[in-house]
Amino acid sequence: MSSTTLTSSATATAGATAGATAGATVSEVVLPGAVEPNGLQVRTRLLPAPAAGQVLLRMDATGVSFAEQQMRRAKYYDQPPFPFVPGYDVVGTVTATGPGVDAGMTGRRFAAVTKVGAWASHLLVDAGELVPVPADLDVAAVEAVVVNGVTAWQMLHRTAKVPAGGTIVVLGANGGVGSVLVQLARQSGITVIGTASPRHHATVRELGATPVDYRDPDMYRRITELAPDGVDAVFDHVGGAGLTQSWRLLRRGGTLVSYGTAASKDDPGSSRLPVLKLFARLVLWNLLPNGRGAHFYNFWAGRRRPAAWRRRLGDDLAQVLRLVADGSLTPCVAARIPLSDAASALALAESRTVAGKVVIVPDPPRT
Repeated sequence: MSSTTLTSSATATAGATAGATAGATVSEVVLPGAVEPNGLQVRTRLLPAPAAGQVLLRMDATGVSFAEQQMRRAKYYDQPPFPFVPGYDVVGTVTATGPGVDAGMTGRRFAAVTKVGAWASHLLVDAGELVPVPADLDVAAVEAVVVNGVTAWQMLHRTAKVPAGGTIVVLGANGGVGSVLVQLARQSGITVIGTASPRHHATVRELGATPVDYRDPDMYRRITELAPDGVDAVFDHVGGAGLTQSWRLLRRGGTLVSYGTAASKDDPGSSRLPVLKLFARLVLWNLLPNGRGAHFYNFWAGRRRPAAWRRRLGDDLAQVLRLVADGSLTPCVAARIPLSDAASALALAESRTVAGKVVIVPDPPRT
C-alpha cells in the first residue's frame, strides 16, 4: 500500500467535556479515485475534539462490504466525490465526549453505521448514531453483523415476511449478508436453497442450506427441481439479466427482494443507470396481476425521519446480537486484517475465495 501523510491543525471545541483532547492523531485509509485496491493510501492527521453531540470513537473493528468494492470503481449509487475515507460501519470504544453528550459513554463499546469514514483508527461520530454492543462479544463477530445482520434481518422479517415452513433462495449464500440470511431463515423454520461456488458448498451446508453451483449454466433449472412448486422469496444481490430468472422462481404470493447490482459493477458508465433500470423493472413486475411482489431493499430507507430510522436500526441490531450472544447465530469472519493493510483486505474481499466478511482491525501497538 502506498503511503502519504497529511497533517492539519485543529482547535478544541469550546466547552468539550474533560477527556476530549484536541489534536488527537488519527490514521486513516483514503480512496483517492477509481483505483485498484493497491491504490489505497494511508494518511495521518489531527482530529479536533468532539463537537456538541459528538463522541470520539476508537475503532475496534470495521470491515469490507460490497459498497466499498463498488466505491473504488466509482459505481456506488450515492458515494461522495474522491478522495474520501471508506468504511460503511464500525464497532468501537468511546474515548471522549463532546458537549451535551453523557460522559458515562466513555469507555463503552458501540456500533455505528457510517456509510463512509470508518477505515480509520479514530473517528468522530454523532452520539445519536451509536448502538450499544455487549462487552463480552467478540468485536470482529459483532462487526460482521452490523450492516450485514441488520440487512438480512430486515429483508427476511420486514420486507419478505416469509412464514415458518416456507422456502427461500439466497444468492451468494456464503457471503457476508447471505451467510447471516441463511442462518436467520433456518432459525425461523424456513428451508433455504443457497447459491455459491463449489468450494463453499460445505460451508453453505453447515449453515443449513442446500447448495447450488452459481456457475452452473443450469442453476435456475436445478433450483426449480429442488422447489418444483416455486419458492416464497428470492434474495438477489446480483441483478442484471439473471433477475428475471429469480422472478420466475416465485410461487404465487412470493416476494423477490433485490438488494444490489453486482452484475454491473465492472460495466463502464453511470453508477446510477443500472439502479434506475432495476427500479423500473421492479415497478413493472409489481403491476402484473400474478400475486407476486418485487422490492428493492434500501438500508437507508426512512432516513428522512432520523429518530424512527435509528430506533428501527437499534431494535433490529439488538435482535441480531441477542442471537449471536446465545449461540443461535454464528457470524462468519473471513479474515482479520490490520488497518494499514486495508488494500489486502479489499483485494481479499473481492477475490470471491472467502466465506463471510473480511474484518479490518487496529494495527498492533508499536514496540
